[in-house]
Amino acid sequence: MGRAAAARKLASAAAFGGGGLSVLGAGLYGVLVAEAKLARRAIGVIRDDPPPDATGWYGRGRPGPAIRIALLGDSSAAGYGVDHVEDTPGAQLASGVAAQADRRVHLREFAVVGAMSSDLAAQVEAALPTRPDVAVILIGANDVTHSVLPPQSVRHLSEAVRRLREADVDVLVGTCPDLGTIKPIAPPLKQVARTWSRRLAAAQTIAVVEAGGRTVSLGGILGPEFAAAPALLFGPDRFHPSADGYRALAALLVPSTLAALGLVPEDEALPEAYRGEGVLPVATAAVHAVNTPGTELDGTEVAGSQRGLRGRWVELRHRRRRPGPAAEAPEPDESEDAAPTLGG
Repeated sequence: MGRAAAARKLASAAAFGGGGLSVLGAGLYGVLVAEAKLARRAIGVIRDDPPPDATGWYGRGRPGPAIRIALLGDSSAAGYGVDHVEDTPGAQLASGVAAQADRRVHLREFAVVGAMSSDLAAQVEAALPTRPDVAVILIGANDVTHSVLPPQSVRHLSEAVRRLREADVDVLVGTCPDLGTIKPIAPPLKQVARTWSRRLAAAQTIAVVEAGGRTVSLGGILGPEFAAAPALLFGPDRFHPSADGYRALAALLVPSTLAALGLVPEDEALPEAYRGEGVLPVATAAVHAVNTPGTELDGTEVAGSQRGLRGRWVELRHRRRRPGPAAEAPEPDESEDAAPTLGG
C-alpha cells in the first residue's frame, strides 16, 4: 500500500469508526506496544512540577487590535523540560506573532503534559469561552508512545478542530513529530516508531484539512535538525526538546499562525512554484508534508470546486522563517476585557 493510500485509509477509518489496525498490521502494532513500554521506561518518570505557564500579554506597546491565541495539546505545547517562561513554545510563539504582525498578543495556554488526542475535548471546552482568534494544537506523540490506535487519535483531533471551526476559531495543527530520532527507542524498532508517527501525521493532516483547519508538519521538531544536534535540541530526558529545540519548533509555527490569521506578508500572498509550492490532492500533499518539515497545508478550490477525483484540494506552502527578537516574558497584569481584539 502506498503512503498516500495508507494515510487516506487511516483518516477514513477515523471518520467511520473503523479499527484501521491493518494499515501497519497487527503484528507490527504489537511490536510497537512492546517498544513503547521500553521507551517510556528509558525516558523515566515525568516530574511533578509543571512547566512555566506562558499565559499573558505579549508585544506591550504595540498597537491593537490584540490577537488572541489559544495553545492546546501536550508537553510539546506546554514546554515541558524548561525552567524559564521565555523558553517555552508559548512565549516563543506569542513573541514571534507580536513582532511580525506588529500587534499586541494575548496567549492563553491550555496544553497539559502527557495529554493525548482524547484529552483535546476538555481543552477545547476550556478554550472556547476565551474567544480566541486562532487555536494552535500540538498533539500526537503521546498517542504513539501509549499505543493508541491511529484512527482513534485522528477522530479525537478531527472532532476538536470541527468544534473550534464551528465557533469561528481559526485552527493550526502541528502534526505528530517523527519519533524515529528519539534516543531511548533503539533500532531496529526505531523504524517502527518512525513509520507509525509519520503515517499518523499524514492522517492527521487529511482529517484536519477536511474539518476546516490547516496544518504544519513538525517532522523538524524530532527530525533532521534534531538528529543532527541531539545534545543541543533535546532536553535531559532525551525525549522532550530543550530550550533551543522549542525555539526551532516556534520558528515553524509563527509563519503558519500568521497565515491562519490572514496576516501573511505581501510577497507570500501566492504560491511560488520554484519553492515547491502549489495545489495538490490532500493525501498526496500530506505525504509530502510528512517528509518536508515546515510544510503548511490549507484547503483551497480549483475551478470553483473544493474536491477533485483524488479528494480535497489543498494549497501547499513552505513559509519563510523570518528572524524575530528574543522571546519576552508575558505581562499578566493587563485586563483582557479592556483591550480590543482581532475578533471584536
